[in-house]
Amino acid sequence: MKARELRAQTTPELRQQLEKLREQLFRLRFQLTTKQLANPSRLTEVKRDIARLQTILREREWAAEAEES
Repeated sequence: MKARELRAQTTPELRQQLEKLREQLFRLRFQLTTKQLANPSRLTEVKRDIARLQTILREREWAAEAEES
């Protein structure tokens, strides 16, 4: 996922996508523990996608706060 693509989405869509990624990260961690994970680099990708989403959501929160004051 690219940040440019994510910024084009609405906030509820981003929150929904964030929840899906968190669930996926949980499953990947479980697979890693049970030695069933085929692609360990996928963990890093999912973590970075989560960070991107959280950053964009936080930027939107800051913009909303700036508009209020």
